[in-house]
Amino acid sequence: MGEVLVGTCSWTDKALVGSGWYPPGRRDPEGRLRYYAERFPVVEVDAGYYALPSLRNSTLWAERTPPGFRFDVKAFSLLTGHPTRKAALPADLRGYDSGDPELLDEVWHRFGAALRPLAEAGRLGAVLFQFPPWFTPGARAEAVLHRIRKRAPEWPVAVEFRHPDWWRDGQRERTEALLKDLDATAVAVDTAPELPTSIPPVTPVTSPELAVVRFHGRSPAWGTGSKEDRFRHTYTQGELSEWLPRLRTLADRVEQLHVLFNNCCGDAAVRAAQTMRDLLALREGADRA
Repeated sequence: MGEVLVGTCSWTDKALVGSGWYPPGRRDPEGRLRYYAERFPVVEVDAGYYALPSLRNSTLWAERTPPGFRFDVKAFSLLTGHPTRKAALPADLRGYDSGDPELLDEVWHRFGAALRPLAEAGRLGAVLFQFPPWFTPGARAEAVLHRIRKRAPEWPVAVEFRHPDWWRDGQRERTEALLKDLDATAVAVDTAPELPTSIPPVTPVTSPELAVVRFHGRSPAWGTGSKEDRFRHTYTQGELSEWLPRLRTLADRVEQLHVLFNNCCGDAAVRAAQTMRDLLALREGADRA
C-alpha cells in the first residue's frame, strides 16, 4: 500500500488565518508554516495560480518543513489558459500582451526556476494544472497537454479538468490513455453531485507514482457562485467515510496518494483533513486486527 498524505489546499488562506486555528505566537509566516507542517505532511500552494511563486519563498518553505513534507504547487493561471490580470505578473512583464509568446516563455522559465528549491530539497509533490471549464475534450486540448509535458518533461504533473465531459462515459477511456501517455496524474475530485457542472467522482490511476484527490466541498453553488459560495461546505463524517474504499484502492495502486481539502471557509478544511486522517487510521487499524 502506498503512502497516504492528507492536508489542505492552503495554509495561508485568509479565512483560515482569521479562524483562530493558528495559536498566538505562531501567526507570522514562518510560525504558520511550521505549525501546519507539525500537523499535516502535505499542502497545496494555491497561491501559485494567482501570482508567480518566488525563488526566495520556495527556499524558505523548504527550510521550514521537515523531510518527507510535500508541496503540491498550483500552476500559474497563464499556463492553463485562464484570464490573467496584468497586476498578477511581475512588474517588468506587464508591458507584454497576454498572448505574446515571449511572455509565455518567460513565465514558464520563472515558474520553473521558483520550483527548483522545492525539487532539490525533495519537497515538490506535484505541479497541479487545473484547467478552466471551457477546456473541453478534443484535439486542440490534447495538443495543449502535450505542449505542457514537452515544456516540463521532469515535473511530476497532475491534471484536473473542470469540464465534466473529460470523465463521462464514451470519453473516459481516451482521457485515461492520454494522461498515461503523458505520465501525468489524473486528479480526482469531490464536489456537489448532480449539478450540470459536477465532475463525475471517478478515480482513475494514470501514473504509478502518484494519485491526487481534491475535496472541493459539496456546495450547490459549485461552478456558479462566488469563491466563498462555491467552496462553503463542512464535510460530515459520513461524507468522508464514503471515500474510504476509493482512497484505499488508489493507495494500493500508487507509491503516494495526496488527499487535499479545498473547502476553504474558516477552519473547515483543516478540520476535514484531520477527520479524514483519523478515519484512514481507524480503517488501517481494523484491517490489521
